Amino acid sequence: MSKNRTIRNIFLAKPTIEGAGVHLKRGFGFNEVPLFDPFLLFDHFGSNNPQDYIEGFPWHPHRGIETITYILRGTVEHGDSMGNKGIIGSGNVQWMTAGSGIIHQEMPMGDENNWNLGFQLWANLPKSNKMMNPRYRDVKSSEIPEIITAKGAKVKIISGKVDGTNGPVQDIVIDPEYLDVTIPPNTEYVHPTKLRHTVFTYVVEGKGYFSDEKKVVVNENLVLFNDGEQIVVCTEAEPVRFLLISGKPIGEPVAWYGPIVMNTQEELKIAFEEYNNGTFIK
Repeated sequence: MSKNRTIRNIFLAKPTIEGAGVHLKRGFGFNEVPLFDPFLLFDHFGSNNPQDYIEGFPWHPHRGIETITYILRGTVEHGDSMGNKGIIGSGNVQWMTAGSGIIHQEMPMGDENNWNLGFQLWANLPKSNKMMNPRYRDVKSSEIPEIITAKGAKVKIISGKVDGTNGPVQDIVIDPEYLDVTIPPNTEYVHPTKLRHTVFTYVVEGKGYFSDEKKVVVNENLVLFNDGEQIVVCTEAEPVRFLLISGKPIGEPVAWYGPIVMNTQEELKIAFEEYNNGTFIK
């Protein structure tokens, strides 16, 4: 019999301001890094007031990490120091591997009702990959498969594999899984997970009962699980929608300042010296 993952902790996303004044909710960040290896940060942005997001995230560097942006409503215009530019639209994902270094900007825009809603996840890179070549994976919503499980749950597969169907984002160092799951009322959802991988969920809307403890989890709650072979989520009268994210821990030292994450303080110092003297981009 498979071992169900139990709940290690439940976090309530906390309001914070980032970039040039973007109001968002942070599920976890700097202080929780040892718990979430290989993940560094998870942000939820959602507002229909342009003043909460319009100033965006002007030009800034990244090195040593991957940033994963998933947009539900509105768009994000992006550009970088290598001349790349584009728009992440509703339902789309951008999986950016900063690697050895990239300087970019991200400018949110609302939809016809001024809504800008989505998520950004930061994933760490191991020492052996921190200086890899930068790359983008821009995934349109039409490329993200959605399956219906035998019990009626809808699962959008961004990365990972569910019931024989693979998501479009593959060949990522941390072997991640990134799913968008909607469970209808009065339904049990069971999902297998890899042993020793870090697994968490973030509720987007509705209410669910998580793990054997049947803990009630609602919107803007993030659940971090203990190790095990599967997670179990149930619903009653109300449906629930959540993101399910997992990855293989790296187990290396983390030296982090702002948008750059390395293994040592000396590596951080070098990165910022290179940024200041114009040799950051390799």
